[in-house]
Amino acid sequence: MTKSRLAQCPIKLMKNKFVITLLIISGIVLLNIAASFIFFRLDLTEEKRYSLSDATQSLLENLSTKDSTDVFVKVYLDGDELPGGFERLKRAVTETLEEFKVYGGTNVNYKFINPNAEGDTKKREEFYVELAKKGMNPTRVVDTKNGRQIENIIFPYALVSAGGREVPVLLLKGTQGKTAEEKLNQSYENVEYELATAIRKLTLKERKKIGLLAEFTKLKPLNFSDVIASLQERYDLFIIDAKNSPTFQGLDALILPKPDFPVDDSTKYKIDQFVMSGGRALFFIDGLKVDSVGLEGNFAQPLELNMTDLLFKYGIRINSNIIKDGASCAMIPLVIGDLGDKPNIQPVPYRYFPLINNFGKSLITNNLDLIFGRYVASIDTVRADGINKIPLLMTSPYTKVLNAPAFVTFNDARAETDQAEYQGGIKTIAYLLEGKFQSLYKNRLLPNDPKFADFKSESLPTKIIVCSDGDLIVNEVSQKTGNPLPLGYDKTTQHTFGNKDFVMNAIDYLIDENGVIRARGKEIKLRPLDKLRSRDERTYWQILNLGLPVVVVFIFGFILQLWRKRTYIAD
Repeated sequence: MTKSRLAQCPIKLMKNKFVITLLIISGIVLLNIAASFIFFRLDLTEEKRYSLSDATQSLLENLSTKDSTDVFVKVYLDGDELPGGFERLKRAVTETLEEFKVYGGTNVNYKFINPNAEGDTKKREEFYVELAKKGMNPTRVVDTKNGRQIENIIFPYALVSAGGREVPVLLLKGTQGKTAEEKLNQSYENVEYELATAIRKLTLKERKKIGLLAEFTKLKPLNFSDVIASLQERYDLFIIDAKNSPTFQGLDALILPKPDFPVDDSTKYKIDQFVMSGGRALFFIDGLKVDSVGLEGNFAQPLELNMTDLLFKYGIRINSNIIKDGASCAMIPLVIGDLGDKPNIQPVPYRYFPLINNFGKSLITNNLDLIFGRYVASIDTVRADGINKIPLLMTSPYTKVLNAPAFVTFNDARAETDQAEYQGGIKTIAYLLEGKFQSLYKNRLLPNDPKFADFKSESLPTKIIVCSDGDLIVNEVSQKTGNPLPLGYDKTTQHTFGNKDFVMNAIDYLIDENGVIRARGKEIKLRPLDKLRSRDERTYWQILNLGLPVVVVFIFGFILQLWRKRTYIAD
């Protein structure tokens, strides 16, 4: 190669570099200009963990500062020494709120607050009390750091405020019986739903109408106070006077809670035509009537409610029996002997109170805590063309079914569980039915009947839920204070089970199946390391992860050097 050509090579190379650099800068500028007009985000994770549901996006985009619906979220899950799992939960909350800001814009703001930041002990404790008054109680977590145990006081809560109101949101929600890692993972999955539900509750302008058909139960409104209060936060709730209401039209959903008296034919017809018009309904009906129960016992008798034929037509039969669950049941306090001169009272498993931890695949039951059941019956499905039957709540496989009349006694709790007696298999106690239902009164009305003109023999596409435990929707009342206890609260363990979440999720799904409830479908998979391989092959993987990138860089540099020599340096 001549000297003139060698001299031209650096000049030509500099020109090429200048052109390439200019093209790159121009491309970046054009990309930023385009990005200011075109909005898009890519979520490359398998579970789409960074993507919000369409309903949540719509909720946030419709927020309006003019209507005082700007949202502010205070997150109290913060601190310098959060355990690893809580740090991951905090990161999930941060990422979710960042996504909320993308769609909500200036109408959504948030702030993390460390409840333990105050150095003065007295002021810090006063702050704890202030949070507790708002319904945010601390969680004490013992963690190991630098060989010593540290107790952390953590508030896994967020406080969502809008329009002069505020709602506390529990961020740590998991199923009993799961490992700590699984509970935290369930909490990550629920972050979007919990925060979006709180925002919807505070900013909702059009409220759905729910009817409570309570005149057929002997229980007082106080026994439904928790679910009534929860429903009134989100919906317009009406206590229905069935006899004086010509129809139930105008309602979005109807609830029949634990009936003790037969439903009259007129009301049954109104329920049927409400469903035929596309109305949504929830039935909480017992299979047997259980009155007083003592150590000596009592017989549970069949419960005639005049609803069997209606539910049968819809594809469901509630059996006249009681299920005993030998594997998963609640505890009751019982005298098991004497302790000196005093009775020895201990909690013992009571198999008539199953704890439901077997759920069907549905948004209603996803990441739900255990359900506290009392004297539940089994449900069978029967043929109903066009109806999709989805099981929601199921017992463990170790069951025993007692048919009516069933002898029920508290003394049963003292007996040991004999596995040979509990071979009944899994029993379903709640079903979701979807489709076009056939009216019970089809081909029964004559043309001259006054009802015939408005009669509907087949429903619009709709949904109903049938549960064979009337007590699932009933809260107990404190004997000391006379105040209602939370729905699902167990006085023996002082744990609140997931009964209210089930009821509220069911209502949300029935009347707004494409709404925020869709956020409950998010699933984040746990991908734990293989403990045995990570222990036995630790050195191999360390060398591979640390050495391989270095080797790749050296190989790339060597190939680049060869290419430069062949391209720009003469032989």
